[in-house]
Amino acid sequence: MTIRSVVRGVGHYLPERVVENTEFEKTLDTTDEWIRTRTGIERRHFAAEGETTSQLAIKAAQAALEDAGMTVDQIDAIVVATSTPDQTFPSVATMVQAGLGSTTGFAYDVQAVCAGFIFALSNANGMILSGQAERVLVIGAETFSRIMDWTDRGTCVLFGDGAGALVLEAAEGTGSPSDRGILASDLHSDGRYKDLLYVDGGVSTTGSAGHLRMQGNAVFKHAVTKLSETAHAALEKVGMSGENVDWIVPHQANLRIISATAERMQVPMDRVVVTVQDHGNTSAASIPLALSVGKQRGQIKEGQIVVTEAIGGGLAWGAVVLRW
Repeated sequence: MTIRSVVRGVGHYLPERVVENTEFEKTLDTTDEWIRTRTGIERRHFAAEGETTSQLAIKAAQAALEDAGMTVDQIDAIVVATSTPDQTFPSVATMVQAGLGSTTGFAYDVQAVCAGFIFALSNANGMILSGQAERVLVIGAETFSRIMDWTDRGTCVLFGDGAGALVLEAAEGTGSPSDRGILASDLHSDGRYKDLLYVDGGVSTTGSAGHLRMQGNAVFKHAVTKLSETAHAALEKVGMSGENVDWIVPHQANLRIISATAERMQVPMDRVVVTVQDHGNTSAASIPLALSVGKQRGQIKEGQIVVTEAIGGGLAWGAVVLRW
């Protein structure tokens, strides 16, 4: 008997405030056309004053639990991927646990920036395969608007806030790629590239949250190469290639990166779930957001092969192959 981690439910939440590209024209030397042409982004959501990452995560978690037909009492563990926690500690995950009314199981955060959800999903899968948990709530949640430098047109127009979540449950499988659930994962990091994408603050350095800094062109080049390589590596572990993929659900950072990665994987864009135009880059929240939206649109259906891949600060990157 083989144990697989099967997706039972998915959900998301976006803050009410929608910020169109034209809003940035009032304060920056930029235009709606400039942003759309270079990124594919048309709008994004920003959290309201006082609205926290944990609050977004709780709402996404509630939606995922409802979609799964489960209550929080059935959840053994909560894993939250975020780089923008409410506080230095405790973890956002424990705040989500309390917010959902759970007093059992355990909860913790994972931090791998934009690749955070891939790392969290792989971690949750490992706990299920080891028997440490039967059902895990995996969440990506961010309020990146809190760490933007609003004078830097190269970064502040790119990011948005939001949260996505899914419920994983242990199920019996045959051990073959025909099983539903997570089939393979592939994770990497290389700290030599930390200066390409980082935040210029922190507890043990400046004592402040700091602002996001990025060398956009360099990150773009690494992203296209590393994302296609990690996706291929994960697929090869189960004897698959791009032609077997029903949907790529990529990290939603930049439409040009998404298109270039799909081309390298030899997967047409009509088999790629794209939400970047409406959400911007929501970091660790972008993949679960896109999974939820993809299901709502009727794109992602049970039994289909889905590949998710992401790269973020660190640099950290990886991919997961699953059968929905």
